[in-house]
Amino acid sequence: MTDRIEKLVIVGGGTAGWLAACVMAARRPDLSVTLVEAPDIPTIGVGEGSWPTLRETLRTIGIAEDEFLRECDASFKQGSRFDGWTTGREGDSYLHPFTPPPPGDMAALLAAWRQDASGLDFAHAMTPQAAACARDLAPRQRAMPGYAGALNYGYHLDAGKLAAMLQRHATSRLGVIHLRDRVAGVVGTQESIEALNLAESGRIEGDFFIDCSGARAILIEGHFGSGWTDLSHISFNDSALAVQVPVQPDSPIASQTIGTAHEAGWLWDIALPTRRGIGCVYSSRFLDDERAEDILRDYVAANVPGAAPASLTPRKLTFATGHRTQFWRGNCLAIGQSAGFIEPLEASAIVMVELSLKALAENFPATRATLAIHAERFNALFRYRWERIVDFLKLHYVLSERAEPYWTAQRDPASIPQRLADQLVLWREQPPSHWDFPQVDEVFSAASQQYVLYGMGFPVPPAHGTQPAPEALARLAEVRERTRAMVSALPANRVYFDALNTASPPEAAQGELATS
Repeated sequence: MTDRIEKLVIVGGGTAGWLAACVMAARRPDLSVTLVEAPDIPTIGVGEGSWPTLRETLRTIGIAEDEFLRECDASFKQGSRFDGWTTGREGDSYLHPFTPPPPGDMAALLAAWRQDASGLDFAHAMTPQAAACARDLAPRQRAMPGYAGALNYGYHLDAGKLAAMLQRHATSRLGVIHLRDRVAGVVGTQESIEALNLAESGRIEGDFFIDCSGARAILIEGHFGSGWTDLSHISFNDSALAVQVPVQPDSPIASQTIGTAHEAGWLWDIALPTRRGIGCVYSSRFLDDERAEDILRDYVAANVPGAAPASLTPRKLTFATGHRTQFWRGNCLAIGQSAGFIEPLEASAIVMVELSLKALAENFPATRATLAIHAERFNALFRYRWERIVDFLKLHYVLSERAEPYWTAQRDPASIPQRLADQLVLWREQPPSHWDFPQVDEVFSAASQQYVLYGMGFPVPPAHGTQPAPEALARLAEVRERTRAMVSALPANRVYFDALNTASPPEAAQGELATS
């Protein structure tokens, strides 16, 4: 064993493990990368949503966008729509899009929005993306270069197919060694791992290890004993029932994840070209499995034309809510569910994997001498990031006016993190800004907070002047004009994906739009 770190061993496959293998092999070609994956661990595969960050990740590891879209039965995600979260009454809906409001002073934009005569809700007033989502439009034209768009976007995708594609890419193009084997033991001390004993392949040595073994957390917990920060007193949901529902070939493909509130949680609805992934998320403290299944079947019956809800067999998922007290111990880093898990609201799982890998790849320790320094920095940064995710997800609940016991419990001050409670007081005087979220690569920026706050009817801070600034009014007028142009130029998602899967090469589209 030398002092230099040259051999990277990843334990666990799935989305986290194979993303880790691809990113580290692509960005650190000086490393030998081996992935050990137990042959009998099933992939959940209920569908997944990503943030726009996945575009750059896929580009970095060398996968073409069209290849990804075809291989993973993927579609475009331009944000999340929340139905029934504020009052539960008809018409209660708002959008959290991926494209931010116009640049400029948000207080001035809010004053202009409040006095503007257009009558648009906050998201529609601030970005053309709201209109694109309402019309099931794609964020790009077929003639645009891969990963470019007129509007910011991520993806909806089949998680099982994504893992399979990443596996093929890692092993055939990036030189990753793949061992289908089970970890039978860990050789090392509480300060470092020296090697793994595999059930069939014997001993495999490594200099650095990434734990992507999911909730089993074989290395970070099983060997190092890193503790668990339980957050179930803040984030109540601990269960989900998931189904995959085939769709008619000509059915619209939604541009956003749809989250529909119910009496003790919410339902996700993710549209792919060939199916919809639908799930009922709930708290077992407030809802039993039988009632959750009734809610799920009723939703499918009401929202998926041609579906046969009685024939569906929901898959039950349970999850602990929280994160590791230490994500990096010695020469081991936990990524994915082995590092932590919060309910799937706002799709934070994949982006946390991406941010972890970015931090590791750009700050990879060259020798063992700096391991402790890197670990301390990483742990501090990612404790901050997990705390901000918890705050942001809780924001969706504390602004609700729903009266069911589950929702009133969500508003109990004892369940609200102090930082969020303080921000809610502050935001009555001034809108969220970069001063509230100063870190590089914030998971949920000030713009995200604004879309949720004002989408749910949070009071707009008092204007400093009696009249809105002309510049702010002009910005909102520009949004309306750009909306008209985009609505006429962008194709429907269904048209886009039908063309993708049947035509070669892509046809030129009408009109020209700026890319982002």
